[in-house]
Amino acid sequence: MKQILIRTLLTLLLFTPLASNAVPAFFVDADWLSGHIDDPNLVVLEVRYHPHRYYTVGHIPGAVQVQRFKDLGDNFANPLMRFPSREAFQKTLRSWGVNDDSTLVLYDDSNTALLSRLYYLLELYGFNMDQVKVLDGGAVEWSAFEDMSKEPATPKSGHVTLKPANKNMYIEWTDVYDDVVSRRDPGIVLLDARPHDMYTGKVIKHAIMGGHIPGAINVVSLDGTSAQHWRSDAELRELYKPVDLNKTIYVYCHDGFRMSLAYMHLKYLGAKDVRLYNGDWSHWGNRLTLPTVEGEKPYAGAYDL
Repeated sequence: MKQILIRTLLTLLLFTPLASNAVPAFFVDADWLSGHIDDPNLVVLEVRYHPHRYYTVGHIPGAVQVQRFKDLGDNFANPLMRFPSREAFQKTLRSWGVNDDSTLVLYDDSNTALLSRLYYLLELYGFNMDQVKVLDGGAVEWSAFEDMSKEPATPKSGHVTLKPANKNMYIEWTDVYDDVVSRRDPGIVLLDARPHDMYTGKVIKHAIMGGHIPGAINVVSLDGTSAQHWRSDAELRELYKPVDLNKTIYVYCHDGFRMSLAYMHLKYLGAKDVRLYNGDWSHWGNRLTLPTVEGEKPYAGAYDL
């Protein structure tokens, strides 16, 4: 009992920010995971920014490595991070030992931005999201109190069966071009979740073109996190204040992770209809015929008419 109290106090001191954190129902802490790590139906999945750290720095004992580009994108598409097919993602999940009744615990070392892509794909293909948990604090919180392992997991092949993709959860470039660029549908918000300098065109990365899609507003999804935690409810609401949660929200970033984090944030805040651009800026910004806007405004130049 004394050790539990000491650990709880240390957790509060080390990991509680000045403002109280948002605590979605799917978040679990290291104590919860420690108490369930030997459950027969539990599958722990690690998504590292640098995948080699699974072996060099170590991972939660028994955690399966998720290689964020290879496992969470379409390896033969252009761009690479279009959503994997149901069949390919199902095969990947089975290789991780996932069954229909598995409880999944996802963690990363990147403020939940990386695991959010995995979370989204699980929902996209109809996995029971009541069985999906997120380790609050990620690898940092676990390693502060528990040992890490360098032994790779060798899960027994699973038999999960996924459903067809939910077509109400994603959009293609043609939807963006029609609904936002061309018709300026007032019922749709287009959200760019990238860093602000990429939105304005000051920094050009991951694409030939700089700037943003005409009509997009900019909310940097990673600004909703700090020290491996989500910010407080009040801070999240303030961050996403420019977004009308009652409208249909189209979201993109540059490679599929930040937009997935925005998806999780927006759904938590109460948005009902959030759809991710399949291909994101890595697609739009590399198609020289598609229009872009530079600067602070959603529309500018000829598109400001």
